[in-house]
Amino acid sequence: MGASAAFHLAEAGVSDVVVVERGELACGSSGKPIGGVRAQFSDPLNIELGSRSLRAYADFAHRPGADIRLDTVGYLFLLTTEQQVTEFEAGVRTQNALGVPTRMISPDEARRLCPYVSTDGLVAAAYSPEDGHARPRLVVQGYADAAARAGVTFATHTTVTGLDTAGDRVTAVHTDRGRIDCGTVICAAGAWSAQIGDMAGLHLPVRPVRRQLAFTEPLVPPAPRIPFTIDFASTAYFHNSDDGLLFGLADPREPDGFDTTWTPEWLELFREAVRQRAPGLAGMRTVDGWAGLYEVTPDHNALIGRSRELVNFLYATGFSGHGFLQGPAVGEILRDLHLEREPFADISPFGADRFHSGAETRPEAHVV
Repeated sequence: MGASAAFHLAEAGVSDVVVVERGELACGSSGKPIGGVRAQFSDPLNIELGSRSLRAYADFAHRPGADIRLDTVGYLFLLTTEQQVTEFEAGVRTQNALGVPTRMISPDEARRLCPYVSTDGLVAAAYSPEDGHARPRLVVQGYADAAARAGVTFATHTTVTGLDTAGDRVTAVHTDRGRIDCGTVICAAGAWSAQIGDMAGLHLPVRPVRRQLAFTEPLVPPAPRIPFTIDFASTAYFHNSDDGLLFGLADPREPDGFDTTWTPEWLELFREAVRQRAPGLAGMRTVDGWAGLYEVTPDHNALIGRSRELVNFLYATGFSGHGFLQGPAVGEILRDLHLEREPFADISPFGADRFHSGAETRPEAHVV
């Protein structure tokens, strides 16, 4: 989010942009996944953010100009109950109305798309051919390189320690390397955003939750080219990764916290889930893995907007696993908020105050 915002601001001619990063660029959640990109959501705003970002990723080699290893293999959600089918059918209707070519397919077609899938107990699937995955670290670097060429300063290994406010404005950001006077502050600190909000006296309801994944050893013969495939009931997912496969699953027992220790024991949860849904994966050997942090909000929708209390404090956080795939679109929105222009989408439903203002929330259903 920070790199995307910086690029879009610099492209629009905004000068004196500083990106403050505690470590190296992409050292947090952004550098961890092999990131899925999709527009398959239940909430229309998420669909719009995902769809617009898909178009930006498809054009990334030209603007800003970098190879992000985009692989448009599609997303395949495997559905095992009639209730899931009903919910995804509603999602497909909404997606189609917004120009996303998702379709419901039969178990046999799901197996043709992904030969690892067992049709035993499979009721239906939802498939969108324009989705896929790319490499987040390459995206961050691509945005950052273009932004730096346009004059953006990247203050890496710099920790934010506090904010100064006067009236309804933030006037300065304090870091362990000095003070930065500012006209606008954008909080894009991911899982750590609540701490930045606290510095400004603002409530950003974001909690950190560990997610883990693993990589198989090189496969011989090579794995077929498959969609990003998700067993929706268990959240087990898998897709191609270099010369093998990537495995992931959300452990429902995972407590909140900033621990990013990779614990191979969680793999048993994945293996148990795929023994029925994709049994050929259960015995595959893994050779590596890592853990990163989801930044989760109560309704699994992002926090995007402008603070009502501090009018020059903007925020984009709490994406609940969807930040990478929405990054290009949100960078545009942050640019427009700073320039006081009307964004391409009405983001008011994602305001951070929705949980205590009585505003209606729209929980996102297509969460992994």
